[in-house]
Amino acid sequence: MTRITTPFRAATTANEVVDGLDLTGRRIVVTGAASGIGIETARSLVAAGADVTLAVRRPEQGEQAVADIRASTATSQAAGTGAGTGAAQGTVRAAILDLEKRDTLQAFADAWQGPLDVLIDNAGIMATPETRTPEGWELQFSNNHLGHFALANALRDALVEGAQVSGTPSRVVSLSSTGHHFSPVVFDDVMFERREYDPWSAYGQSKTANALFAVGVTQRWADDGVLANAVHPGGILTPLQRHLPKQEMLDRGWIDEDGTPNPAFKSTQQGAATSVFVAVHPLVEGVGAHYFEDVAEAEPFREDARGRGVKDYALDPEQSDRLWALSEQLLA
Repeated sequence: MTRITTPFRAATTANEVVDGLDLTGRRIVVTGAASGIGIETARSLVAAGADVTLAVRRPEQGEQAVADIRASTATSQAAGTGAGTGAAQGTVRAAILDLEKRDTLQAFADAWQGPLDVLIDNAGIMATPETRTPEGWELQFSNNHLGHFALANALRDALVEGAQVSGTPSRVVSLSSTGHHFSPVVFDDVMFERREYDPWSAYGQSKTANALFAVGVTQRWADDGVLANAVHPGGILTPLQRHLPKQEMLDRGWIDEDGTPNPAFKSTQQGAATSVFVAVHPLVEGVGAHYFEDVAEAEPFREDARGRGVKDYALDPEQSDRLWALSEQLLA
């Protein structure tokens, strides 16, 4: 199959992706949308006319994000600049969802009414100290994968309805990462019960799970009009790094002594671009079970191009089936 290429580049912003698109009437959920690339993803979608729900853990942060997005998109509309030029401003609201609390996932889905066109699984945590959920699950696998797995399944009927109403497939966007290079899903000990815990291996495993989930959704739900793809947003400094000691970020060259980010990092608007592209752009219509980075389909991983590309195990249908079965078993 021919790799999907685009006129966009690594430095493309989310606003540039939606420029000229009219998303009026599109209903979209973005998890973890109170800060970082989540809020920028939502901002560009609202500016292009979409009706966006911010799924957030804390009410006060959600309301602040809503006010911020409303103010910035209204200003852009008035000036005739920014994203979605020509489209009416969309709507934005916040709703409570905590990926670590299954009751909030179900409550969010139960409260949803009507069709859903796009679910963007943006929320995540990275390289946390070893932490267990009340169920005894390793936190990163639970939060990054199982929470989004449960949410998508709870919203499946709304996504199917979205496809029926619009006449085009609904989309699930699963935020993976180049961190998936660190580890496949280690099915013999997913929860680090026997092997020594390593925060980066745990993160990598959860990001591989995010990519495999996109494969699983497409395999199971495509006939009902729901497709999913995985996204690596790029290197961006956001609250995602909050668990990392400053010295580790210095050692990795991510910041200098004053805390200034390495200029190689993307801005949050650039980091949101690939998510927005996969969520709404016509070039991705009818596409599922792919992995995107820098606003195009990623190439296969190569040893001479580390930090880029997708590893085979992250898109393997058999691994995806095994992960799906394990996820259903854990959440039963």
